Amino acid sequence: MDISRRSPGPPDGPPDRGAPPLLELMLGPRLAIAAALAGITVLCWLYLFAEAADMRAMGDMAMPTKGAVDLVLLLVMWWIMMIGMMLPSAAPMILTFATVNARRRARAQPWVPTTLFASGYVLAWGGFSIAATLAQWGLESAALLSPMAMSVTSARLGGVLFVAAGLYQLTPLKRACLSACRSPFDFVVNRWRDGAIGALRMGVEHGLSCLGCCWILMALLFVGGVMNLLWVAVLAAVVLIEKLFPLGVWMARVGGVLLAAYGIGLLAMS
Repeated sequence: MDISRRSPGPPDGPPDRGAPPLLELMLGPRLAIAAALAGITVLCWLYLFAEAADMRAMGDMAMPTKGAVDLVLLLVMWWIMMIGMMLPSAAPMILTFATVNARRRARAQPWVPTTLFASGYVLAWGGFSIAATLAQWGLESAALLSPMAMSVTSARLGGVLFVAAGLYQLTPLKRACLSACRSPFDFVVNRWRDGAIGALRMGVEHGLSCLGCCWILMALLFVGGVMNLLWVAVLAAVVLIEKLFPLGVWMARVGGVLLAAYGIGLLAMS
């Protein structure tokens, strides 16, 4: 599909030949953006490994979350975790935006830095991080979440979360959000907006679609342990496969049945 045919024709005048950033100059625009996304992802996971190591070192001294400072630190942890988990699966959409943006720039059409579009994702994931932080604080306050393991203490609650996650995988909303995430070119063609605010809004909208695909899967972090990095990596891999691989749609459906069945088993034993 030639997206450039769907864009307005270029205005008169020479194209913008401003000097590109050093990384773009060395690697080319797409490769430079891919390298930046990979670097950010690695930094996020290094932070998570450091946090997990600190928690293991604290051991029994770990205390429940309380106070404004603790909540802010918890929010930072969730936000960085979301970026580390979600950014790889969002990379194709960000690279698609960058490609279209580069074509528009070459034709002297309006363009904006791809960073603005990517910032929309960060804002959307930040909103979820706020909700997750408040949920963790509430569960700890209700003695339903272990402050040290950061996992629910009730098998019944865990079963409910698994059943909810499984059923959501089979809903029309899940299918619609997954379709949007798996079709970056369609999103660009149908939802393109010019200008800085337009790019930011596009990023937020697609970031919300990403959340629509997997927000309930992220809630399962409360079951396996928020800082259980193996569990975090498994969920991140599931999200990546669903969005990028050919059998991702079927995996979401089969996974939904398995999650619901496992949750029912937990409820039956609790």
